[in-house]
Amino acid sequence: MSSRERNKPNPDVAKKLVQALTASSDALFQLVLNANEEVLFNTLKNPHLSEEHLLALLKRRDLSTDLLDRIHQRCSKTLSHRLILALIKNPATSDFLARSLMPHLRLFELVDVCFLPGAGADKRLAAERNILQRLPTTPLGNKLTLARRATANIVGELLKEGHPTLTEICLSSPRLKEASIYQFLTGPKATAETISMIARHQRWQHRTNLRQAILRNQKTPDVWFTLWLPNLSLPIIKQMFSRQRFNASQKHLIQNELKKRCGG
Repeated sequence: MSSRERNKPNPDVAKKLVQALTASSDALFQLVLNANEEVLFNTLKNPHLSEEHLLALLKRRDLSTDLLDRIHQRCSKTLSHRLILALIKNPATSDFLARSLMPHLRLFELVDVCFLPGAGADKRLAAERNILQRLPTTPLGNKLTLARRATANIVGELLKEGHPTLTEICLSSPRLKEASIYQFLTGPKATAETISMIARHQRWQHRTNLRQAILRNQKTPDVWFTLWLPNLSLPIIKQMFSRQRFNASQKHLIQNELKKRCGG
């Protein structure tokens, strides 16, 4: 076979390449399903190509990053919300392009991206960062929904706000980490009410580190000292008493426990 014959394009492909440039709107719906990427690039030059064709194309999971970049370039001045969302959700979209489009998404669309199957870590983290940046201006109702649906980092940030209703929902989130609760207990927003929520919570009340953090907080109600001090080892109680500041009532309870342990 001569080199000319080897380089001769496949007649079927050549036909599809031409069709992609000139096809009607109806025919384009079939062409955007074509396996040949050159054909797909040619469809982007077709004057009949519409948003509906692009949305059908972006549902595919076998596209190249180059093709997605070209789609963005073609529509950059008239990019609709639906196309932005479809581009971000496609696994082949570059992290750079996805990050540039994230600010255009709605809050709970960003949450969906955080859990998008096949999405890379950078894309998920970018969505999470966008949510965190919006938290200061997010209404309480939306925060309550976020506490139920969002990632561990977002739930941890919501917990830090110290709102009792929000705290209750955060504590029940399966994604909340113990470290986030510990940070909250040692931070400025913990109150007697929210501390007691943690102390009563079935999932968290038996965690040793959290119990000790609760007993080191000056805002902790006396009842938790009464219930938990008898179960702490003497060295831990002595260490707490020597290193922490307590209010008068807490100090009295600890001193009484030490007297019991040390024989008066």
